[in-house]
Amino acid sequence: MHLCYFDENKHTVENPAFFIGGLMIPDAKALEFEKTLSQIAFNFHGSRTLAVHTELHGKELFHGKGNAKGRKLEERVRVFQDVATFVTDNAIPVRMVRIDVSRHEQKYKYPTPPYRLGLMLILERFCEYLDTVDDLGLVFGDHEADEVTGAVVDFSEFKSLGKTPMHFGRPLGRLLDTVYFTQSHHSRFLQVADLLVYMAGRYESWTDVPDKWHEQAVKAAWEKVKASGNLSIQRWP
Repeated sequence: MHLCYFDENKHTVENPAFFIGGLMIPDAKALEFEKTLSQIAFNFHGSRTLAVHTELHGKELFHGKGNAKGRKLEERVRVFQDVATFVTDNAIPVRMVRIDVSRHEQKYKYPTPPYRLGLMLILERFCEYLDTVDDLGLVFGDHEADEVTGAVVDFSEFKSLGKTPMHFGRPLGRLLDTVYFTQSHHSRFLQVADLLVYMAGRYESWTDVPDKWHEQAVKAAWEKVKASGNLSIQRWP
């Protein structure tokens, strides 16, 4: 079985691209991978405990806010580099969906809300991978109070219908039970999804990345993930 973790960004007028996605962990490797991520967290926070004050959060790490406030820039950049190394060294499959919200809303008379559309597409991408490895999956998402109920209902309806309602919708039968939601500070794997989505949102949308060493270093970490051959990004529309 594979454990599938996803997170999403908050799109704005200034940043019209909505990203949703994450990683898939084979259950046989979950304990080993969790130990590695606990070590990365310990190296930065000095603690392996799962708590708000030890969370690895992309936006806060990059900007030195929240529990990363006051930390040296080199230490914060190192977390992105360590996570990229973890993903690439272990050949972990990463799946992303990028929705250009402005184009999406202009193209369709009654556009599906970005989160609902993104959820459909990322679930399809998870199943697409599971087909290739002939395996089943459980899905875990970052808890968003205003999205959880709708997401669970949507997932149930998709499975009842036999596929997503997309024009070329695909079956979701390889995903078991429901979509499980939890706070990201309770899961190191969700935190990795957060960092991956943050890097994707930053470097798959900008054409001119500032020529600052930390910006270039984090971009290089993202490019390392892309170069691994285990990343796929679906772009919509």
